[in-house]
Amino acid sequence: RGPGNHYLSLGLLLLLPLLPECLGAEGRLAHRLFHDLFANYTSALRPVADTDQALNMTLEVTLSQIIDMDERNQVLTLYLWMRQEWTDAYLQWDPDDYGGLDAIRIPSSLVWRPDIVLYNKADAQPPASASTNVVLRHDGAVRWDAPVITRSSCRVDVSAFPFDSQRCGLTFGSWTHGGHQLDVRPRGSGAGLADFVENVEWHVLGMPAQRRVLTYGCCSEPYPDVTFTLLLRRRAAAYVCNLLLPCVLISLLAPLAFHLPADSGEKVSLGVTVLLALTVFQLLLAESMPPAESVPLIGKYYMATMTMVTFSTALTILIMNLHYCGPSAHPVPAWARAFLLGRLARGLCVRERGEPCGQSRPPKSPPSPQPPEGGAGPTAGPCHEPRCLCHQEALLRHVATIANTFRSHRAAQRRHEDWKRLARVMDRFFLGIFFFMTLVMSLLVLVQAL
Repeated sequence: RGPGNHYLSLGLLLLLPLLPECLGAEGRLAHRLFHDLFANYTSALRPVADTDQALNMTLEVTLSQIIDMDERNQVLTLYLWMRQEWTDAYLQWDPDDYGGLDAIRIPSSLVWRPDIVLYNKADAQPPASASTNVVLRHDGAVRWDAPVITRSSCRVDVSAFPFDSQRCGLTFGSWTHGGHQLDVRPRGSGAGLADFVENVEWHVLGMPAQRRVLTYGCCSEPYPDVTFTLLLRRRAAAYVCNLLLPCVLISLLAPLAFHLPADSGEKVSLGVTVLLALTVFQLLLAESMPPAESVPLIGKYYMATMTMVTFSTALTILIMNLHYCGPSAHPVPAWARAFLLGRLARGLCVRERGEPCGQSRPPKSPPSPQPPEGGAGPTAGPCHEPRCLCHQEALLRHVATIANTFRSHRAAQRRHEDWKRLARVMDRFFLGIFFFMTLVMSLLVLVQAL
């Protein structure tokens, strides 16, 4: 410790009693300034020196949080920070007259404030003024920062749901002052997003600002306003996992009904089960979507898928009727035998047992039963000779009858096998068609998420 530190400590001890007096002097100066400014001031009139002159005001908005997006009622709730700046001609002073005091903070209710309101508000309650202070500078510049929770109407277009984007406008303007009295302009090109809290459902693309000057039918003078357009894009990951992917997987099961064997008895049951599952998901989707004229994209996909499942179930029933055509059915028509059982069967690899793929050939028409040679002559009379020819003729007639019956049975069996094979060809054909259509529709919807 040296003698210099000792003297410094002694000087600080001597200045401590004077510090409250200095602070008190600054407080007295602010009190005197406040008394001088508001001695003859009124907050009821527009603070301009010339009444024919318009008061310029700038509006700045900072988006803090998206509280709610009510799609059914089409109401957007936001938490904003609003900054309004203007110049009050009656609240000016010289800082040298007040000890260099160049700014004070006073309650906002003491000064004149512009009647800026949200034109498209969706709240029935009257607007509540925030009880925050204003910053008043020596040149008359007034800055009023206030937090605001807005409920605005927003037209929600769900035609591309869940890959939709929304544009919600917030229009601010004076309710009573026209453009010749109050000129409202935005500060900057848009709202600030530096302090925005990310939303789990919506991604904010931007919030540009636009100044407009409109003339309404009630008044002749123009009214300027500032519209902040909030650009939103929905985060579709949750909807894809919960609504879209289950529908895609279920719809891919519907064409497999054509691959089930007809003897299993589950072909129609599978189609009906898939249709019921899609109906349940459709009801869940309808509960979360607002009623609108445009059908959402996922709703169109559900309806198209349900229509395909309905047609596939109906075709399955018709094909099963072909499969169960009995021996008494008519033969397969010649054009169906040549095209379906010939070319189409070879192309789809529908073959009989032991037949290599691609070498299928249409079955030939079974020969019609032929009567025995000589026809049915007159029945020979009784003969008592053991080696008479009449006994041989009777035996031949019985053999011919057995052969004709066997040929008829084989022909009926061939007809039945032809119809069963035709059913298998139709099953294989519609399996490829419906599986291709389902896959294409699913890819077209899923590619929207990329």
